[in-house]
Amino acid sequence: MSNSATATPVIETFTLEQPSKEDGQGMWNLAKKTSLDLNSAYKYIMMAEYFSETCVVAKERSEVVGFITGFIQPEHPDVVFVWQVGVDDSQRGKGVGYKMLEELVTREAASDVKYLEATITKDNSASQALFKKLAKQYDTSFEVKETFPADVFPEEGEAEYTYRIGPLKK
Repeated sequence: MSNSATATPVIETFTLEQPSKEDGQGMWNLAKKTSLDLNSAYKYIMMAEYFSETCVVAKERSEVVGFITGFIQPEHPDVVFVWQVGVDDSQRGKGVGYKMLEELVTREAASDVKYLEATITKDNSASQALFKKLAKQYDTSFEVKETFPADVFPEEGEAEYTYRIGPLKK
């Protein structure tokens, strides 16, 4: 008999959904618990109501444990912009962020989307790794360019770099 350790499989206990306006509060509460820039509760409710096709919530037992807020850019209908990705500490290491991105780019609302963009600060290695993983899984490239230099922010702010991934091959 072998005493070798075996890997414990990760059991998915969450579901992925389009958010409803009622989920906005859970998205806001989750954002408060993370290192994300906290927007007003109204922003999360509005995103869930008016941009539900390009937002994703991960739920466990009806509680929001992850979310993506995003939108398709009016001037660039082939680009989905991811504003925020939030994942509860209880879900880290389960691939929730990546699965939410996959859910987003494979939805009917994203059928004309060829590129995914997000702005990320230089020190946010977790988000950088997430978007690089998406590019690798889709066997496509990503470009990084400074979009919002620190001096455009009214208060202390870090420069934001756009990560552009694509073209996405579905």
